[in-house]
Amino acid sequence: MKKNSVKSYDSEKNLAPYALRSSDSQGRHYPEKEHELRSPFQRDRDRIIHSTAFRRLEYKTQVFVNHEGDHYRTRLTHTLEACQIARTLARALFLNEDLVEAVSLAHDIGHGPFGHAGEWALQEIMKNHGGFEHNVQALRIVEKLEDSYVEFPGLNLTFETREGLKKHPERFYKNPLDRFQTLEAEAADIGDEIAYSTHDLDDGLRSELLREQDLEGVALWDEALGYIHKKYGKINTSKKHRLATRLIVNCLVKDVIEDSAARIHKIKLCSIRDLQKKRNPVIAYSSPMKRRLAELKKFLHQRLYQHYRVVRMTDKGQRFLKALFQVYLQKPAQLPPHVAVRAKRDGVHRAICDYIAGMTDRFAQDEYKRFFEPYERV
Repeated sequence: MKKNSVKSYDSEKNLAPYALRSSDSQGRHYPEKEHELRSPFQRDRDRIIHSTAFRRLEYKTQVFVNHEGDHYRTRLTHTLEACQIARTLARALFLNEDLVEAVSLAHDIGHGPFGHAGEWALQEIMKNHGGFEHNVQALRIVEKLEDSYVEFPGLNLTFETREGLKKHPERFYKNPLDRFQTLEAEAADIGDEIAYSTHDLDDGLRSELLREQDLEGVALWDEALGYIHKKYGKINTSKKHRLATRLIVNCLVKDVIEDSAARIHKIKLCSIRDLQKKRNPVIAYSSPMKRRLAELKKFLHQRLYQHYRVVRMTDKGQRFLKALFQVYLQKPAQLPPHVAVRAKRDGVHRAICDYIAGMTDRFAQDEYKRFFEPYERV
């Protein structure tokens, strides 16, 4: 892999010395002439946004299946919220926003339909056939499965963007320390965590699966509500919940920025090379905030993700996908031609897994009807 020779971009003039500049990129697997106006990481971002996998996120479940309501987060709106939070972190810490944006926008494109339920179903089916994990699938998509370019398979993203998608390095390297680490990837990772922890809370309250009184004793919520009562007194319940969620987001973001800036100064981080020697993340919460967020996440796991209605949605999605997988596996002739071609190359299990993982909730439901409802057109 040859290092690209690129010019200096205006958007990178004020970056910190530990940020990743385009001129330091290790380039692309298939060498390309760089664009005269857009940096390599901006081109990565644009290729991700224009990809088929990204568009499908609009109809993929975050927690609530799409038909449960129009106002719940989808995998796409979650991605956009995570991206904006990560960009805020990047700008405050003088990191490369373009790289952060590219990693954030692509971080969930490997998710299948029906949220984590879809992932669990595919993991169970594929456990003896190479496994399934959405971060690994995201890389598979950008490196092989996207089929929009004449010159190369996938999206031919930069080395740094692809490395940023390796959220769990132990799944990619025998020694996780072999991963090329950037603060931009860390910012994207923590932006994702802040986004899903807070908007799942918001969606839980909106759906009324969570009640305000259930949250009493959760420190982040109590602090937000205390501030609201002191400043505004009694206000509309819906507005109060939205405001409390925003205050929690702001609290988490501010903590990460302040604690990370102090840590960067303390460890004297001066270059991207210095970062490769660090075992623990540099972009992180303070210890007290980490405990508060862990408390909120525990609450969400117990009271929202394990709520009987969410479990019903989860189990229904798993049944759909397992049934579809078995239908295709029993008679691969029912697969579309492009999937049948891939089956000859990658094996029938992997080809079916790729096909199902790429489905939206809506397409999977329609496909299920085509196979199992006798009067549905095939």
